[in-house]
Amino acid sequence: MRARRTDATQKAIAAAFRQLGWKVIDLSAVGKGCPDLMISRAGTVRLIECKTDKGKLTPAQQERIAEGWPVQIVRRVEDAAEVR
Repeated sequence: MRARRTDATQKAIAAAFRQLGWKVIDLSAVGKGCPDLMISRAGTVRLIECKTDKGKLTPAQQERIAEGWPVQIVRRVEDAAEVR
């Protein structure tokens, strides 16, 4: 089995969420189309897809979003502070 590739920003974005008080679970190994992170704070849960500035969603990721999964795309560490 091949290791799943993660965007270069993922580790730093996860660390930024932790610094902001979010609990972070890495979902990147779950499978095709699954968001990279699940974060939680004060009863709020968010699904996060980490991408670089030029990174694009895969067809499987686009399909999950089209199905109604509330995935937020975060491209930079600074963007983590905007997630509510």
